[in-house]
Amino acid sequence: MIGWQIYLAGGAAILVLMTALWLASLRLKDASIVDAFWGPGFGLAALVYAALGAGWGPRRLLVTALVLLWGLRLGLHIYRRNHGRGEDYRYRAWRRQYGPAYWWVSFFQVFLLQGVLMWLISAPLSVALAAPAPAAVTVWDGLGLGVWLIGFVFESAGDAQLARFKADPANKGRVMDQGLWRYTRHPNYFGDACVWWGHGLIAVSAPWGWAALFAPALMTFLLMRVSGAALLEQNLSQRPGYREYIARTSGFFPWPPKQPD
Repeated sequence: MIGWQIYLAGGAAILVLMTALWLASLRLKDASIVDAFWGPGFGLAALVYAALGAGWGPRRLLVTALVLLWGLRLGLHIYRRNHGRGEDYRYRAWRRQYGPAYWWVSFFQVFLLQGVLMWLISAPLSVALAAPAPAAVTVWDGLGLGVWLIGFVFESAGDAQLARFKADPANKGRVMDQGLWRYTRHPNYFGDACVWWGHGLIAVSAPWGWAALFAPALMTFLLMRVSGAALLEQNLSQRPGYREYIARTSGFFPWPPKQPD
């Protein structure tokens, strides 16, 4: 198979996954089950791309391992965070809005939309895993791995720090401003963006790999302006102490906090 056919095959696998999750959500009456499969969905796409590519060189093994590690960690984190809490407030609001029609609206509004985004953002994985060359690890791969590691540390450590903070009853109603959260209001989202820029840099080694850089750019835009930091801060802006936190803490990129005047 050639590159675009492999990319389409990954899209087909994602469509099957999202359709199965949609059917499960109808039975469970919980569309938010899709959230825990965001990371593992990329793992599925990566396995398809790698299986249909030519051979198993060091680069293919590296990229596959990175995607599976990131995706499984994120999926387990979201599952543990959401388990037992019922459907997320966003999906509950849409369920009330559309009423009895939500069973089919949810397929397009939630599952198909996330599937299309997943497929688009997986483009660097397709390029890196399906391209027959280069077979050996390159400088771009090393640079991409470095950026990926920075992102993975920020994302995983930020998630762990926030989970510990929330688990302490003494912190109820307080603003998390410790650890990595002292330097950026969204270390997990910053880390996620870095992970995808790492994949993009690895893809650059392959022929026409630079064209796949639209994917980390899209992911960064979504994290900063659409479904990530912007959406979260709409709900947090009225929390006591959060405006002061905004005034002293970088919104996305890590930076030392501002000192009070």
